[in-house]
Amino acid sequence: MSRIAYVNGAYVRHADAAVHIEDRGYQFADAVYEVWSVFGGQLADLAGHLNRLERSLRELHIAMPMPRASLVVVLNEVIRRNRIGEGLVYLQVSRGVAPRDHFFPTEPVKPALVITAKPVDRQTAESKARKGIRVVSAPDKRWGRCDIKTVGLLPNVLAKQAAREAGASDVIFVDAEGFVTEGGSANVYIVTKEGEVKTRSLRANILPGVTRISLLDILRAEGVDVSEGAFTLEEAKRAKEAFLSAASTFVMPIVQIDDSLIGDGVPGELSLRLREAYIQRAQRSAGIDL
Repeated sequence: MSRIAYVNGAYVRHADAAVHIEDRGYQFADAVYEVWSVFGGQLADLAGHLNRLERSLRELHIAMPMPRASLVVVLNEVIRRNRIGEGLVYLQVSRGVAPRDHFFPTEPVKPALVITAKPVDRQTAESKARKGIRVVSAPDKRWGRCDIKTVGLLPNVLAKQAAREAGASDVIFVDAEGFVTEGGSANVYIVTKEGEVKTRSLRANILPGVTRISLLDILRAEGVDVSEGAFTLEEAKRAKEAFLSAASTFVMPIVQIDDSLIGDGVPGELSLRLREAYIQRAQRSAGIDL
């Protein structure tokens, strides 16, 4: 079956999907995006991602391409047309098409909307999580508004590619003061020897992860001490456990940072338990009866 994309009001074959050459998302990365996990054909954390989408658009002064209720209909239709049971949905909104100029268009233009979907092999992802991943550190050279989920991801792309070439699965960024900010496409957490979970505060230059919100709720409900503050790369390397979180990977245990094994070099108990708890919460949010 051919994949189907939604592009500016039309459902088209994925292979034929295209945007205008002067779309500002293409010309200037003047666009934002969101990614949802799909469980049983239903969107997980629907409201959280929509809330963040609307915030990102407000920060860039881009209008919602359609009312929220209408957008949900389109998202679900893309899932249906692609027959996605377990997978991901990607949404991108740009400022629209206008003659190339750094200034915003002087005449109103309609925001451009693209939505795609693809299946995910959950068994392969689970196997990867059970083994854990190796990450490498890199200087954080991204722009100063990582709280906005923009498509301007070239620093992330270069850092993640360098990590792959070094034999690692991902990267964690370190700011000029030596503190860990986040991963190449995920939030970062460590578990101290005392059992406290640490992750950067949203006052730092990081993305307010939707999965992050759920994880912090789960941890606090379980009575785990949580600190939202700065920690150094060396603290991360000495941690009892470390893990990443994102809508696409849920909770991914880290077993090595650079040349340092984390804990015993295997996924930690809390990381794996938190992954299972988050997946169950995400499934419930998608309306799956557990």
